[in-house]
Parts: sequence; structure tokens; C-alpha cells
Amino acid sequence: MIWRIKAAHRPARSRICSLMSQLGGIHGPMRQSRFWKRAKTMMGVGADNSICGNPEGRAVILACPPRRMRGALLGCIFTVAISHPLLTHADADAGAGNQTSGPPMFSFAGFGTLGVVHSSEDNAEFTGSEFSPTGAGYGHSWSAAVDSLVGAQVTANLTSKLSAVLQVISEQNYDNTYTPHVEWANLKYQFTPDFDVRIGRTALPVFMLTDTRNIGYASPWVRLPVELYELVGVTSNDGVDGSYRMRVGAGTNTVQLTAGGSDTRFPSSDGPGDVHARGLRVINDTFEAGFATVRLTYGRARVTIADIEPLINAFREFGPQGVSIANKYDVDNRLVNFIGMGMGYDPGKWFVMGEIGHFATNSLVGDNTGWYVSGGPRLGKFTPYVTYAARKVESNRSDPGLTVAALPGSPRSAIRPR
Repeated sequence: MIWRIKAAHRPARSRICSLMSQLGGIHGPMRQSRFWKRAKTMMGVGADNSICGNPEGRAVILACPPRRMRGALLGCIFTVAISHPLLTHADADAGAGNQTSGPPMFSFAGFGTLGVVHSSEDNAEFTGSEFSPTGAGYGHSWSAAVDSLVGAQVTANLTSKLSAVLQVISEQNYDNTYTPHVEWANLKYQFTPDFDVRIGRTALPVFMLTDTRNIGYASPWVRLPVELYELVGVTSNDGVDGSYRMRVGAGTNTVQLTAGGSDTRFPSSDGPGDVHARGLRVINDTFEAGFATVRLTYGRARVTIADIEPLINAFREFGPQGVSIANKYDVDNRLVNFIGMGMGYDPGKWFVMGEIGHFATNSLVGDNTGWYVSGGPRLGKFTPYVTYAARKVESNRSDPGLTVAALPGSPRSAIRPR
């Protein structure tokens, strides 16, 4: 069980609303979802963000979980967000002698989390991502790298339909540095109130809370359930996506299509490695009615991890059996698939939600299934909750490998019957 403690007075909450409204990368289903609306409601704002005009303020969330079951895992999370409109359309028009109002032409938003994690595990490390080189446990029992990050975002409303967003984040990188990297950089064109297209680097829309996975106060937990969310550790896509929303009976249905690719680096004992994803395609469908949300996702891509090819190719030197093993496990332009489903119900005073996903690679990377279910009451400023999550390896964990008795130079192959 993990307890989350929230502390923020109402004016500070309104600033989180302003920050969220300025996060122009929030897109498609997430922007209309019950969880998004609930996040704004918790901060005392309406659906029109009407009280977000004050340019000063900040919000703070403090969350400290006790030890996790079996994990001897202790942590404390401190989250801060600030926002500030730099120049509004009204300012620009006033300079030209016009008195009109509108959203900020340029706005700045910042967010950050300081987390400290302790683990008594001596043989492994608890990390926030499979692309992180270190964590808490083996090597260091305490770590601030698991959850800590700081981010900044600039949004430009160039016209009533065209906008741009740039988001930069500093967190633990594959090489154990904190060099900032570009998480989002895209142009968005709003063709109609229900249809928009973005080009550039956007969030990879695989899970229910993908758009806000780096913003701690936007989720009800200390951290997103890693058992599921690390099935697909890549967080951004370079390409294009489009979202279309329509009314279906008493509910709203949003379909989002994404195409593109990504390049991600990971830590390795021989130096950094690279994961290349090409031909990436994702489709997700989100249906919302009242307090309920249901989301379905399917994604696929061609993935290459060139750094393991020397090992794989070595097997090809051992005849048909070695070639068969190499073909089975290589990750060279390998087709990978992901399918996921999520459901949530959030009437305001309490919430319950869950997701399940299956990631299949048919390669050395393996096939995995992850899921979680979580819920809890909202008691004023406190949100105690319970989460149960699990991850299962669906592929073989071992392989018979080569028949060494038949290999040249083996003791048995050197014996000749008389």
C-alpha cells in the first residue's frame, strides 16, 4: 500500500490549471478524459480554465510512501509546478491600438519532481526506466535518480488554429548524466474543434496516462506502475499524429492515429547502445461516458538493436542449428506488437482504474504482459490508495542452445569409434 499526500491551497491549485492549459502537447483523448478533468477539478478550476488568468503562483504536491510489500522500498516525492504567460494576444493587439482578448500568444510552464528512494535489495536495483543506468539497491541503497526530474515548456499560439510546443526535460540519462533533452517539439493545426493534426516530436500514445507521465501531480500515484508502463519504455515519437472526436450517444469517442519512429539510447557495459524503431504505427480509441473511461490501443513497429548483433551472428558460424537460434533471437528489423486496454471510473470522491498490456517481440527482448488495478478515496487533500501490479514474462526464459557434443573440438567429437 502506498499513501499519497497532497498539499496545496486553492490559489496554488489554480496555477496548476494554468500550467495544464499551457501544456499544448496534451492531445486527443487525454485532453478530454475524465482523469484530465478530475485533475483540473481538484485544483478548483472549471472546464474553461476561467480562473487561470493570474500570472503568479505555484503548486506543490508532497507524497511519501511507506515500504512496499517485499521490496523494503521507501521513497519520498516532492513535486513543484510553475507557469507564466509571457505575451498574450491582448498585449500584442493593445500595442497596435486594438483591445481584444485571447489566449496567451507565448506561455512558459515548468514542472519538477524531487524523489528519494531506498531499497534493501543487494542483488538488483530498482530503477524508474529500463534506460536508466542506476537506481536504488545494488551499489547504492538510496537514490534520487529514480523519480527526480525537472522540465520546462514553451507554447506558442501562432494563430487561432496553429500552435507550437517545445518541452525540454532534465532527468537521469543512459550515461548517468542529466543533460536536458527535447521530449516534445511539434506544430499542431486545429482543423475543427474535434479534429487536429500534429507534426514533429510528440508523446507516444500507448497508455492511458502517456501524455502526463512526466508530470507527477497529474496522476494519483507516487509514480506510474512500472510493471505496465515500462513495457514500452520509449516515451516519444518523431512523426505525425491526428485525433478526431465524435459524439456517440451519451458519450464521446476519440480516435487517434500515430505514425513515425524513434531512436533511443540505453546503458551497456560496453558503452551506450541504440534502439531504432521504424515504421511505427499506433491507433487508440477512447470512449468516455459520464464518469467512465475505456481505452483500447494497438501499436507496431520494426525494431533494430544493432549492439547485440555480434553475439547473434556468432551463432551463425555453427551450421544450421546455430542459424536457427540466430534467426529466432535476433533484433534486426524485427516486427514488434503491442496491444493494451484500460478502464477507469472517477466520480470525484473516489477513483478506480486499471490497465493491461502485452508486448510481443518474438526475439531476445522477449514477450511480456503487465497490468495493474488501483483505487482509493479522496479525503479532502488526502488520497490514500491501493495498487496491485504484476508483470509476467510470456516467452521462454531459457533455450537449449547448441548441441555442444557435435561441435568441432569438443571432447565427444574427438572420440572416434574403432
